[in-house]
Amino acid sequence: MKKKIFFQVAIVAFLFSLLISRNNCLLAQTAISDSSKKSFRLFEDDKIIEITLRFDLSTYFRTKPKEDYLKANITFHLSKTDSISKDINLRTRGIWRNLNCIYPPIELNLKKAGFGYTDLDKISKLKMVPECKSGKENEDYVLREYLAYKLFNVLTDTSFRVRLLSVNYIDTQKKRKPIRQYGFFIEPVEMLAARTNCLQVKSRTLNQKNIVPKVMDRLSIFNYMIGNFDWSVPGPHNVLVLKSLAFDPVGLGIAVPYDFDWTGLVNASYALPSEAIGTQTIRERVFFGICRSKEVYQEDLKIFENKKEEFYRIINEFPYMSNQVKKDLTGYLDEFFIQLGGKKDMLLYNLLNSCKNF
Repeated sequence: MKKKIFFQVAIVAFLFSLLISRNNCLLAQTAISDSSKKSFRLFEDDKIIEITLRFDLSTYFRTKPKEDYLKANITFHLSKTDSISKDINLRTRGIWRNLNCIYPPIELNLKKAGFGYTDLDKISKLKMVPECKSGKENEDYVLREYLAYKLFNVLTDTSFRVRLLSVNYIDTQKKRKPIRQYGFFIEPVEMLAARTNCLQVKSRTLNQKNIVPKVMDRLSIFNYMIGNFDWSVPGPHNVLVLKSLAFDPVGLGIAVPYDFDWTGLVNASYALPSEAIGTQTIRERVFFGICRSKEVYQEDLKIFENKKEEFYRIINEFPYMSNQVKKDLTGYLDEFFIQLGGKKDMLLYNLLNSCKNF
């Protein structure tokens, strides 16, 4: 009898151990599955990322290839002891900076790299903005442009997110010394569209009347604030047009600006005033927005007035530039807000007298 009871207990214990093992196996599989679904949070975090790019620097500098890709390797330095490296391809992009910068903008082709992160693995092509040339002055330019994107993020989530980078360039041919610079990634259009539940509109016939009025005014006034005249909805030029899938009562688009290096806020030495527009310096502001009533502009400007402190906080809390540069940036914004807060409604007057009838 005792033997029979012992045998039954042993069987139960054995079955229980099998159940535990199976559960542990399922837990392990779940853990693996969960880890494979983790996000790198590429555009959801403001912390600077250190990366290393290894490729043929001599060919990159000499030919600035826009058609054929160069073989490359990218390393994301996750911590002092942890990193992830993958083989990728890269080529240059852009027009003016491609012709005039020693370090032209870069397009990284991440197809089939397999980083193991949900957001990274969905990206096929990723835009990177490097410093135009070596030196402290150009370092400040790329940081200023990065902050221009961050300022527009304050106004709306329907805007390009960016991620600040510390970039190590390593020459695979070993002909050049390693180079270390700042740069930043720009959120791919596909990610922006998916995040905002929109579709990109590709048309060269659009104008400002085809954009949601409040959205168009926000973009126009923002570009006026940062001294940007290098944009246009027709074309389009430095403006992306999206169409909302969730809220689209009259079929109007959503305009999203990008490429801010040719602005008064950045104040790059290579950016020149426009004879066609009649500006004397790159820091002179010109309003290109569509004409609205005084009451509409007043409502538009209240949004900027309410965001003033956050604009200044973004700049003043940025840890990678000197106080002198921060003072220059806030001083440039001061000119805008002094006009906005003036008793004579100087800013409102400028908008009403400079707006365009399309």
